[in-house]
Amino acid sequence: MQTNQLLLMFCGALLLLGLLAFFAGRSKAARLRGAGTVMFAQPEQYAWFTVLSTAGPAVLVGALGALVLLLLGADIPTLYLLAASLVVAAIGLTVSLAQVRPDFHARQAIERVIRLTLAGAALISIFTTFGILFSIISEALRFFQMHSFWEFITGTTWNPGASFLASAGRGDGSGAEFGSVPLFAGTFMITAIAMLVAVPIGLLSAIYMSEYAPRNVRTIAKPVLEVLAGIPTVVYGFFAAITVAPLIVNIAGFFGLDASYNNAVAPGVVMGVMIIPFISSLSDDVINSVPDSMRQGSLALGMTKGETIRDVVVPAALPGIISAALLGMSRALGETMIVVMAAGMRPNLTANPLEDMTTVTVRIVAALTGDQEFESAETLSAFALGLVLFIVTLSLNLVSVLMIRRFREKYRVNNL
Repeated sequence: MQTNQLLLMFCGALLLLGLLAFFAGRSKAARLRGAGTVMFAQPEQYAWFTVLSTAGPAVLVGALGALVLLLLGADIPTLYLLAASLVVAAIGLTVSLAQVRPDFHARQAIERVIRLTLAGAALISIFTTFGILFSIISEALRFFQMHSFWEFITGTTWNPGASFLASAGRGDGSGAEFGSVPLFAGTFMITAIAMLVAVPIGLLSAIYMSEYAPRNVRTIAKPVLEVLAGIPTVVYGFFAAITVAPLIVNIAGFFGLDASYNNAVAPGVVMGVMIIPFISSLSDDVINSVPDSMRQGSLALGMTKGETIRDVVVPAALPGIISAALLGMSRALGETMIVVMAAGMRPNLTANPLEDMTTVTVRIVAALTGDQEFESAETLSAFALGLVLFIVTLSLNLVSVLMIRRFREKYRVNNL
């Protein structure tokens, strides 16, 4: 019997056991209550307790068995695993029905289960983060065994071509160069251009919609602005390559400057437009959360509306605004498609944003696609780039947290 059929049968059997547990638990609790016995919970709460006690252990056993099959490669027949889960469900049904008695606090038991479920969800997210980090570090260490870490973080030339020839058996790979400085320079330059576009426009639009816009204008403008966040990045890439890049070339030519059709300005500007909704929407929510009493107090002291926004509202909302800007920066650091289509794929260490360049994420995609072997240095370099990008992003987040904490302490002291 196929695995899909077994899973459907298992889900159907578990659903029937759950329904049986619900009605049996509620019926028993209702009988006890109808006999004049004082119960510590409602019949429905006993019913849901029996459902959780029936389905929860069964799902947990099935998940653990699937995890063993996936990670350890254990040879456990699917039929046996699902049958064991149903047996556990039947045992849970029997035990939970025995717990339906007057002195049992079903409501507290359900709260404990919910609390454990929420803690488990939090642990899953934490373990997933550590799992991603472990997988990146393990493969990055293999790359650093082939090439120097110092050369990787300080080298100014990225030329892994010799590594590809070595993986094909046509050389020893000694001519390969993996200097990541051009990649990170291009990443930071394009991200900086994007932030220069997104932060002022996003913040000013948030201030307008939260402080000046009439309700009917805000009702229309905010959803329209947030539509930008739903446009696929490949569409932004087409727009950057076909429309914005030639426009940048024409503007540069008007001022007597030479600009390549693959340049950093075009993807930076379009990327900034793409992340405007993130900054604007979050900043708008943060500004609206500032207590209105602060505005009224400022106006009562004789300050104008503009001065109130500048000296009271924006400082009070600044931690949230910084968080919104960091979210937009993270989105820009991880963008790939716009850069590929508008900035090119050539690692180019230059301070001229009118030249072509590339980013870390583009080289990661290029390293993990194609005909090269997974054991080659070029492929493993993707994990080294990912590790360094992770460290850079983590450092930026730590710095921002310290800035926000210091500002909050300063603002709290100034308002005492």
